[in-house]
Amino acid sequence: MPAKTPDGPPPPPVVQRVRVCYAKRGRLRFTSHRDIQRAFERALRRAAVPMAYSAGFTPHPKISWAGAAPTGTASEAEYVELGLSERVEPERLRGSLDEALPPDLDILAVDESEGGSLADYLEASVWRIELPEVDPAHARAAAAAFLAAEQVDVQRLTKNGMRTFDARAAVAELVALDDLPSVCAILRVVVRHTTPAVRPDDVLTGLGAVADLVPPVPPRVTRLAQGPLTLLLSADPEVVPTAPERGASPASGPTAVDSGVEVPQPGK
Repeated sequence: MPAKTPDGPPPPPVVQRVRVCYAKRGRLRFTSHRDIQRAFERALRRAAVPMAYSAGFTPHPKISWAGAAPTGTASEAEYVELGLSERVEPERLRGSLDEALPPDLDILAVDESEGGSLADYLEASVWRIELPEVDPAHARAAAAAFLAAEQVDVQRLTKNGMRTFDARAAVAELVALDDLPSVCAILRVVVRHTTPAVRPDDVLTGLGAVADLVPPVPPRVTRLAQGPLTLLLSADPEVVPTAPERGASPASGPTAVDSGVEVPQPGK
């Protein structure tokens, strides 16, 4: 017996793909990725974005997510790709979608995709880890010990049980920032996107293992950028970027580019 198909014409095809860079700030850093997805889906409907849908009895909007930041971390560089059934002007889409999202979930840029896999483009992430009440000299020594190690095994509980993996292999750069107007140690870490993913808390676990660096209070973690590894390694490690305010155009506001760290835009 042939499989049943829905009555009526098939949904309109994808005529344009756009890649959206957004920030997760403030209290929303504690929001799960599933709740972020729901907020986006509601905002897309509210902003009347002409989404393309899958075929079948339960059509879904064509949305592709890439490497969400862990719950509890902020981010200035989250990405999602949208498949649209009508062509739109990217800057107009950025404004309407930003207005439809809740505060602290901010659209930074919208660019037309030039094809290829978004996940393949996002090879690595830059993380800023603030360690209140940690001596910067201790952080520098711990970073040096971590980088000098050939392997740093850490354990993490996953949905498949406890896993042990090498956190050192994924870390391409680890710098303790100097001469900053701060009362806490600050680490800048460039982490390759691997399987299983190595997260900032895994790096901190590794620092505790090799140098007894155990923050007395919870760290503040922010993803600053994602993109090709070579581009991320070329940024100035001593610069602490500032992000655009909500509603400001990434081309004109006080962006990370102005501060010396270029936020990569996929497809460019």
